[in-house]
Amino acid sequence: MAKTGDRARTAPAPALSSLDFTLDRGSPVPLYYQLAQQLEAAIEQGVLAPGDLLGNEVDLSVRLGLSRPTVRQAIQSLVDKGLLVRRRGVGTQVVHSQVKRPLELSSLYDDLEAAGQAPTTQVVLHEAVPASCDVAAALGVPEGSEVTALERLRRTHGRPVALLCNYLPPALLDLDDARLESTGLYRMMRSAGITLHSARQTIGARAATAEEAARLDEEEGAALLTMQRTAYDDTGRAVEYGTHIYRASRYTFDFQLLVRV
Repeated sequence: MAKTGDRARTAPAPALSSLDFTLDRGSPVPLYYQLAQQLEAAIEQGVLAPGDLLGNEVDLSVRLGLSRPTVRQAIQSLVDKGLLVRRRGVGTQVVHSQVKRPLELSSLYDDLEAAGQAPTTQVVLHEAVPASCDVAAALGVPEGSEVTALERLRRTHGRPVALLCNYLPPALLDLDDARLESTGLYRMMRSAGITLHSARQTIGARAATAEEAARLDEEEGAALLTMQRTAYDDTGRAVEYGTHIYRASRYTFDFQLLVRV
């Protein structure tokens, strides 16, 4: 009979024991990749939550009938993505899911909330400023005229994911920091009777400055995704110009591509 200590050592982690893995050994897709994809899906769907333990590689390899190198490669691929972390004396632990956002006219806050990412917001800046050349062109106002500038730090599960800078036409809607920190900007617009209709958006990438890295809990020079967006209401009026940066380690954009015929 196995000793109690042996049973504790070989038992899978509670969160992982509820998962049903389906591995196709006849598929050309490597087994490590199949396992990694299913673990990643469980993390994204919240089945495996931040802080959950996966147990050790021996337990998982025995349970799935896989070799230790296969399990190790699957786990390492998710460690490299920042979804898992190996902690000495603790084991492999879920850190967070990567935010995958569809390319559509939606609020980051709404997307994160719908994905169960527990978004929170910190207002860094909220003041009236003279419109720069770029802001004036985007909003269709005279250069130097007064616009509302917002800068917010968005977090999920307590960790930074994006720094959002937005510029709005003057007197577009009533804004206060308490509401800005409790909900999304687009939700506030809808509540004020503004109907968002379309947007022009540009996506890019660059390295983080020292200040940006400090705010986003990254290393200086880390990869950032960038987005510039001008949103229009159903009358064709520009109602928002945003310049946002996102942690590439925690954030992706999803594209659906259609064949033009």
